[in-house]
Amino acid sequence: MKKRKSFLITGATSGVGYVLTKRLVKAGHEVWATGRAPEVLLELRNEGAHTIPADLSEKGGIDFVMKKIGSPDVVIFSAGVGKFQYAHEVSNETIRKTMDINVVAPIELTKRLLPDMMARNSGHLIYLGSQAGKVATPKASVYAASKHALVGYANALRMEVAPFGIHVTTINPGPIDTPFLDLADDTGNYRASLSKHLLTVETVVDSVMQSIEKPVREVNLPWYMGVTSKLHALAPTLVERLGRNFFMKK
Repeated sequence: MKKRKSFLITGATSGVGYVLTKRLVKAGHEVWATGRAPEVLLELRNEGAHTIPADLSEKGGIDFVMKKIGSPDVVIFSAGVGKFQYAHEVSNETIRKTMDINVVAPIELTKRLLPDMMARNSGHLIYLGSQAGKVATPKASVYAASKHALVGYANALRMEVAPFGIHVTTINPGPIDTPFLDLADDTGNYRASLSKHLLTVETVVDSVMQSIEKPVREVNLPWYMGVTSKLHALAPTLVERLGRNFFMKK
C-alpha cells in the first residue's frame, strides 16, 4: 500500500486485531484501534495508534466510537467471542453476548459508517468471519450461528454497496492459535483435536493485508477448508456425519 490510508479496527487488543494494528501503524497508516484491555490500548497508543476504549456491545459504545473517528478508508471488524458448549448447556447470557458482539455490533457500526463511504464512493469493509460460518460443528452452535449471520449480512451488503465503489470482504479462517480457543473451550479438547490444523495469527494477518491491497470477495483459510464448505453444499449429510464423529470425540 503506497498510499497512506486511515483504518478502524475493532477487537484491536488481542489476536488478529492486535497484530494488524501494529503492522498497519508500522507501515505508516493512521489507525484507530478499539478494545477493552486498557494496558494493551496504552501499548498500541505508545506505538502510534489512536486508541478508543470501548465495548461495542454496550449501550453508547458505538456512539462513543463514532465521535472519536472521522471517516476511515478501511474498517476491519475483528472483535469476536465464543463459547464451545452443547446447545442445551449454553447460558442465556453467553447467547446474548455472542450475538451482540459478533453480529449486532458490526451491523450497527456498519450502518453508521456507510453514509460517508457512499457519499465519497469509496471504502472497504473487512469482516473476520470463520469457517464455522460456513460449516457448523458440534459444541459451536451459538458461535456458528453468529458467524453464519455475519457472513450472510456481508454477502447481501456486498451487492448493495458495489454501485458506490465500496468493497466488502469476509476473511473465513479455521481455528487460530490464540487465547480465544482457551477461553472458548474449558476442556482443552478443541485445541488438542485441532493442534495440527491451527493457523498462526500471522497467516491470517498476511491474508488481511493482501485483501487490503487487492480487495477480494472472501478468503478461506486454510485453502482446503474452502473446499470443505463447497463439499458441504453438495453433500451436507456426509460432511456433518464426519464432522460429528471428529468433534464429539471424548
